[in-house]
Amino acid sequence: MLNIIIDSETTGLIMAKTKKRLEIDSFDFPSGRILAKKFEVLSKLGQGWEGEVYLVRETMTNIERAAKFFFPQRNPGNKAFKFYAQKLHKLRHCPILIQYFSQDTITYRGVPITFLVSDYIEGELLSAFINRQPGKRLSAFQGLHLLHALANGMESIHHAREYHGDLHTDNIIISRFGLSYDLKLIDMYYWKSARYENIRHDVVSLVRIFYDALGGKKHYAKQPDEVKAIICGLKSSLILKKFKTAGELREYLENMQWQ
Repeated sequence: MLNIIIDSETTGLIMAKTKKRLEIDSFDFPSGRILAKKFEVLSKLGQGWEGEVYLVRETMTNIERAAKFFFPQRNPGNKAFKFYAQKLHKLRHCPILIQYFSQDTITYRGVPITFLVSDYIEGELLSAFINRQPGKRLSAFQGLHLLHALANGMESIHHAREYHGDLHTDNIIISRFGLSYDLKLIDMYYWKSARYENIRHDVVSLVRIFYDALGGKKHYAKQPDEVKAIICGLKSSLILKKFKTAGELREYLENMQWQ
């Protein structure tokens, strides 16, 4: 009988190596790489706290998709992935959200990595769109149309007693604009079960996006009174006293009176 003794130093070394293997901060998939024998990587679209998003193409159909790869330390037991997929499925009738398609798994550095496949929406981030405008900001008229499109899209999410949780200009894609904006939201935040506070947080975030799109603090003093009446000096208590949900904000915009 052979006895193998592993001292505490060796055990600690093994645990450290395992932890390092599990902690992944970037995948850096090169263009052309084939994943799960069915997706070809075209380009990296972005990176967040939970993982990275890539533009991929189905090798069999040539259809382009967006694939979100979750960092294993941010997705223990696939909880973050399941939350994201189930939430997208639950809210599949909300046109402002990207539609969930399927899921798959690859092995990276010996670690199984789950990824979520969704529709790919052509467009640009709201932050980039705003930076292309004169003075890197929207006019009050443009901003009001943007806010209305956001509130209208978020209304169906709030009506389902759900939330986004991480609304900002880098999580919104503009695919078309003219008299109105065609918007898509990405990267919902994982706050487990939805609570009323989550919806209230979304409403304040919508007003904050409006404020930032108009140029923020630098241009706030010169905004029309009607605009200031919506922003409320960015005081959450005043904003939520007027608008408890995205639907109330949408109704206010459609019925507001200009002096």
